[in-house]
Amino acid sequence: MPTPVKQINSAPARSLDQRMDALQRANRVRSQRAALKGELKKGKVSIRSVLADPPDFLGTAKVVDVLMAAPKCGRVKSAKIMEQCRVSQSKTVGGLSERQRRELLAFFGG
Repeated sequence: MPTPVKQINSAPARSLDQRMDALQRANRVRSQRAALKGELKKGKVSIRSVLADPPDFLGTAKVVDVLMAAPKCGRVKSAKIMEQCRVSQSKTVGGLSERQRRELLAFFGG
């Protein structure tokens, strides 16, 4: 008896226009995130304000990446902050629970 073949679910077929729209949206989000990270690095925007009320384009960004954009906060310090606040390394800004958001805000002086 032959073994059944698993059916692979693939993404639905999209038209060229749909793919181009998605690419433009993704590029716009990447540009906005890069600009925000630059403002964080220069101190024009505080990490507290970003975590307290994140813009829509930051919803799917990793928390650790946002923390690393803050001044004097590299990979090691960001990892320690995440561990102390009990936030997974894979957590996104939009996926933070209220407790996690409160602990991060408290860590940054709030």
